[in-house]
Amino acid sequence: MKLTNKHLTLCLAICASSIFSFSQESDASEPLVTDRPDATEASSTVGKGVLQFETGGLYESFEENNVKSENYTLNTMLIRYGILDNLELRLGWDFVEGVTKVNGNKLDNVTSGLSPLLLGMKIDVAEEDGCMPEIALIGHVFPVFSASEDYRPETTGVDFRLSLSHTLSEKSNLGYNIGAEWGNDSPEASAIYTIAYGYSISKKFGVYAELYGDFPEDSSANHYWDAGMTYLVSNDLQLDAYVGTSITEGQDLLLGLGFSYRAIK
Repeated sequence: MKLTNKHLTLCLAICASSIFSFSQESDASEPLVTDRPDATEASSTVGKGVLQFETGGLYESFEENNVKSENYTLNTMLIRYGILDNLELRLGWDFVEGVTKVNGNKLDNVTSGLSPLLLGMKIDVAEEDGCMPEIALIGHVFPVFSASEDYRPETTGVDFRLSLSHTLSEKSNLGYNIGAEWGNDSPEASAIYTIAYGYSISKKFGVYAELYGDFPEDSSANHYWDAGMTYLVSNDLQLDAYVGTSITEGQDLLLGLGFSYRAIK
């Protein structure tokens, strides 16, 4: 399915109708809620006047036929700012270095630079009510001009998703995302999904396990898993670490760590 003006118009209409339909106050006395380290985006916004930074680094590797590709993402910065109680703006970028090895020998064609910027918004749609989940709508664009030469695509990428979550108990919750994306220089859509289970070991420590992946229209599906832990230094500062790999081909190892910081206006 090609991305058309009808798709963009529909997304904008949904966003516009949701902005004024639901309001959720932020509470600085509660711990921050982050969109990292898992692939599942949180189903809530940061709140009006709140500025939140979420960053880290990760390592990925994949080897096939004695050719090993390694990617070092040195910065996964996401900046979130609440302009309304139920609406946040989002700005993100990654600095990536790619290395290829053949039979253990490093090639000279090292790639490095910024991937396309992430520009987007998240809108609270509904609060959790009994069996009904908490819901947020998220949309991003990835402008071509913002990327370094080594990572510059020919077309602008777009994605959107619904983020939903359920409280299972005082210590556990379930979050999941469903949506679609257009990117990687392809006009074809890929359906995307994530599902993550989180558990609070204590007020400071939390753990999670997650499945995620995508279903491209004209190629095989990709499925991954990861698991990790978080440590709440304070209500405004969280550290994280995680590990993962692919279920289908594409990733042998994923390692990452990072932190998130909330600044109250």
